[in-house]
Amino acid sequence: MAVTFLIVLLAFLLPDLYISLALMRGAAWWAHVLLWLPAIVALCVLLSARHGLSAPKTQLFTGLVLCVTLPQIVLTVFSLLGKLVGIAWPQACSIGNGIGIAAGAVIALLALYGLFFGWKTLTVRKVDLSFANLPEAFDGYKIVHLSDLHVGTYGDKTAFVEKVVRRANEENADLIAFTGDLINTSPTEIAPFEQVLSQLKAKDGVVSVLGNHDYCIYAMSRQQPLSLRKAVEPVIEAERRMSWDLLLNEHRFIRRGADSIALVGVENTGKPPFPEIGDLKGALEGIPDGIFTILLSHDPSHWRMEVVPKTSIPLTLSGHTHAMQFKVGRWSPSKWLYPEWGGLYEEGPQRLFVSEGIGGTIPFRLGTKPEIVVIALRAKHT
Repeated sequence: MAVTFLIVLLAFLLPDLYISLALMRGAAWWAHVLLWLPAIVALCVLLSARHGLSAPKTQLFTGLVLCVTLPQIVLTVFSLLGKLVGIAWPQACSIGNGIGIAAGAVIALLALYGLFFGWKTLTVRKVDLSFANLPEAFDGYKIVHLSDLHVGTYGDKTAFVEKVVRRANEENADLIAFTGDLINTSPTEIAPFEQVLSQLKAKDGVVSVLGNHDYCIYAMSRQQPLSLRKAVEPVIEAERRMSWDLLLNEHRFIRRGADSIALVGVENTGKPPFPEIGDLKGALEGIPDGIFTILLSHDPSHWRMEVVPKTSIPLTLSGHTHAMQFKVGRWSPSKWLYPEWGGLYEEGPQRLFVSEGIGGTIPFRLGTKPEIVVIALRAKHT
């Protein structure tokens, strides 16, 4: 922890020190104060985080880092490179400063967009998926896939979540499937949103699973140690009060006349250091062979770890990655951590759809919009 804080401290202070000494010689005293003020405010916010950052403080800290500190680091790097090249070519010094200022300004503008608009720009992504073993009665079955609400990020402001609920309900879906991470750190975050989220409606209801954040693991170090099950219990109770059918390593059947499909939901299973307490084998017990099955599993890593090698489940729905809330075209830094991080993936007859999610622990998105995914199942005719 001390090493992390030291790195953060240096990242805030060294660029300011360099800019002050190398680029602002002769500037008025108040200009130097303005230069140092964002770093001082950010460090004060960070030092006040002994019991976690509130939503407004998180937004303030994130904004200062992305809009001020990061551009200053970029300016410093280009300026130093210019001075290095300037040993042989003197004009490089001013060119390096100019490029650094321009690049820093672009980063600051993009960051401002991501902080004030990007995370609010809700989109609806529509996907048609065909399966050879889908019963005819379920041809056209519509699933609204939601993931990663992270309601704690919004504090007590419900407007955006109300918009999500309204847009989801407008799809008049057969089923709404939520693939985890309702909260950031504490079950108390749910209270302002419970009534809103209880308004989600679909013909076959709302089914959900837990994500890694829902086990409150990020708050455990700041409170009396609790078992995972005891910590997650208030989240479970809240989802049930909202009339969500939370699947804890279990399954449900949905019937249309003589045909049926199975919905399976597992608790979090995926890459460390997140809790791995899913029981896919137990969740599948009692499902007849050959029945079309849809799996809800928060972490897409689970698909290659267990689903593909050990089952024939045709469709898995996941979330978790958020595309790291930053994407350029079809590229996101998420791909460095997750082979399957956003959109549709196939392995033989098996499909995985990874939602890029709705929220995140910080209110920022650039290149990847909060999304409601609408999946229409189609019976493939041969």
